[in-house]
Amino acid sequence: MTRSVLALRHIHFEDLGNLEGLLSERGYQIRYLDATIDGLDDVDAAAPDLVVVLGGPIGAFDDARYPFLGAERALIRQRLQARRPLLGICLGAQLIARELGARVYPMGCKEIGFSPLALTPQGKTSALAHLHGAPVLHWHGDQFDIPNGALHLAATAAGAHQAFSFGNAVLGLQFHLEADARMMERWLVGHANELGQCGIDPRTLRAQALALGSQLAMAASATISAWLDVAEMVAARPV
Repeated sequence: MTRSVLALRHIHFEDLGNLEGLLSERGYQIRYLDATIDGLDDVDAAAPDLVVVLGGPIGAFDDARYPFLGAERALIRQRLQARRPLLGICLGAQLIARELGARVYPMGCKEIGFSPLALTPQGKTSALAHLHGAPVLHWHGDQFDIPNGALHLAATAAGAHQAFSFGNAVLGLQFHLEADARMMERWLVGHANELGQCGIDPRTLRAQALALGSQLAMAASATISAWLDVAEMVAARPV
């Protein structure tokens, strides 16, 4: 069975990464749109079997500085109204949270590096149960509040709101399950200024990626597979 996934990308190297192989194995044909330059006004938000909104180094509230966010937010709003599977990662999760009426704001610090999550009781019974004890890549300075009606799934010491689900078809992740450790050099170069401003040595992240990347890839595959098992059934039901 062939399915379609639309991935909204904001910066070239923050792509589906670890998730591309999984999605291909599940029969998805992948289409990328660059949210910064590709016209989104005419995109049928309800048509793809899955929409993934990826990360990027701007804020979900930066509409005045980056006007393309208006069209992207409209697409996300339409997708939510269609009640079709929607996955948000980092900036993507923040944009979804905003469209669900939640606040998105600076944390006052940067959370960058590999470390495990603290799963909430709801998280332990969700698809994120596969992340128990597994290191995930954090790379953000903003966070979302948990939207009304959503389940709070995970936290860290630095950021209390790391993941939420809204019904069975919407999942928002503040962290980067998709990051392919084999491609980490692209992140280190692309975000070199941010790392320098934060006093983070890229050699530390490179070593973490080499040591933990395969564990992250397996945990990512298990987590997203478990979520899709349910989300696809929701999508198959008539609205």
